[in-house]
Amino acid sequence: MNEITRLFDFPYYQLQKYNLDAALVTKYNGKWVKTSTQKYIDESNKLSRALLRLGVEKNQKIAIISSTNRTEWHMCDIGILQIGAQTVPIYPTIAADDYEYILNHSESSYCFISDAEVFEKINSIKHKVPSLKEIYSYDEINGCKNWNKVLSLGEDQSNQNEVENRKDSIVTTDLATIIYTSGTTGRPKGVMLTHENIVSDVLMSAPRVPFEPGAYKALSFLPICHIFERMITYLYQYLGVSIYFAESIEKISDNLKEVHPNVMTVVPRLLEKVYDKIYAKGAELTGIKKKLFFWATGLGIQYKPYEENGWWYEFQLKIARKLIFSKWQEALGGELKLLVSGSAALQPRLTKVFTAAGIPVMEGYGLTETSPVISVNDMRNRGFKVGSVGKVLNGVEVKIAEDGEILCKGPNVMIGYYKDEEKTNEVLQNGYFHTGDIGEIDAEGFLKITDRKKEMFKTSGGKYVAPQLLENTFKQSRFIEQIMVIGEGEKMPAAFIQPSFEFVQEWASRHGKSNIGTTNEEICKNEEVIQRIQEEVDHYNEKFGNWEKVKKFELTPDVWGIDSGHLTPTMKLKRKIILEKYKNLYEKIYGSQE
Repeated sequence: MNEITRLFDFPYYQLQKYNLDAALVTKYNGKWVKTSTQKYIDESNKLSRALLRLGVEKNQKIAIISSTNRTEWHMCDIGILQIGAQTVPIYPTIAADDYEYILNHSESSYCFISDAEVFEKINSIKHKVPSLKEIYSYDEINGCKNWNKVLSLGEDQSNQNEVENRKDSIVTTDLATIIYTSGTTGRPKGVMLTHENIVSDVLMSAPRVPFEPGAYKALSFLPICHIFERMITYLYQYLGVSIYFAESIEKISDNLKEVHPNVMTVVPRLLEKVYDKIYAKGAELTGIKKKLFFWATGLGIQYKPYEENGWWYEFQLKIARKLIFSKWQEALGGELKLLVSGSAALQPRLTKVFTAAGIPVMEGYGLTETSPVISVNDMRNRGFKVGSVGKVLNGVEVKIAEDGEILCKGPNVMIGYYKDEEKTNEVLQNGYFHTGDIGEIDAEGFLKITDRKKEMFKTSGGKYVAPQLLENTFKQSRFIEQIMVIGEGEKMPAAFIQPSFEFVQEWASRHGKSNIGTTNEEICKNEEVIQRIQEEVDHYNEKFGNWEKVKKFELTPDVWGIDSGHLTPTMKLKRKIILEKYKNLYEKIYGSQE
């Protein structure tokens, strides 16, 4: 089997080429359970046969909602796709009424879920979704049918020829999945991706990853319902990588030490938290150990690839890697050779320090609508540049519009938004997808993202401000957990800031400031805290022109999160909602808006 044209071809290709004992590995009741490539295929076929017996037709929609990544998700994915039905993966953390909207909009007929929490939410709206025939759960849950019941329906192999006929009838341009984007405003849009869209993106991305085929282990924990992690898991299957599924964000540190992965995908926020933890441990050291730690991190932040810093720097780096950075490696499982970062802009200092530590961070760029990868860094062949999102994939065309917007054309671009011709026509014009991102391609062919077109605003003085650029810079401060820059139509930019409460308390105890308060509200009102954050704002403001500088800010006691409505499931700011929440602070900054 040489040619892969449909998503369900990946496991069969893996069987022929690598035949892994541990294709997919999930932890159940404290024990890692391995599923071989053969069993992965067998169980997927079992599900296909069962779904045919349930009367599932071609082009029917089946939803999958899982709180964690797990083996069953992938069996469902392949089992559904190879009978010509489409998967509708849904974020587990969204509100019940969003479930209701997506299930109704997609007209999903069945839904596979992971656990009791998801079941509770979906059960509360089930009566409002006429198309939904049944819910099946991976975990044993009272009142919910178990997915093993479906599998048992497929034990009898007598209709396998029907599965094969369905598989043969599926062409690469057929719709494979509808992914509802979390959207920073309004209702989610259903992105329609074909088999060709995702397969082409996997095959175009493969030459950029320095994997040793058939020998790597990956730890997967970013939500599989998001196209970034999903596409990467197909890529792992294609390259014979064993996929271990992390139990949760809380247990990721334990899982790293148990699994010893060689590769892992990350979002910038996770990398920031890892770095902050390492930094905090370094700050607790004393004497020569402390000096060495800060010498090594200082060296890391000056990192340049391809030995650009000269022999003396490389000599020192060798020592730093041996004495200090080897401990970072140990904390991350000891075998990590590569981190792949996506979903938001990564601070250059993190790229530098982790790469200096011998854990290269490959930052890439893409959107759900582009399956997702458009460009990605690669340490080899001088394909790596700090502060860029790499070079555009071979087979994808990118051009920069007159207003700076990134336009993309290629086999990875979606066929449109489900049941929304108007929005489809807005973004797909003359064969190009309008990304909504502003960027530039430098002389060496590296793509740089500068902002979101929709998020840029003009002050009353007519000057453009790119809030994301400012926010990513300010978030380098350990005092600032989240920040949103505001000021559209106002005389100056300002910001809402959620302090890093944990770090502020650590700073206070280190400096003997026992009176900063115990609650978030007290901390946000404390003059010393406000003054200290003002120093941080002043420091980072230096990097910007006078019209861009954040002139005022207000601290918010809320912890910004997905559940609280501040952030989308991919950790992007819900700007309209945050503005609404902090109307009073906005008025405090700019005065009455009458």
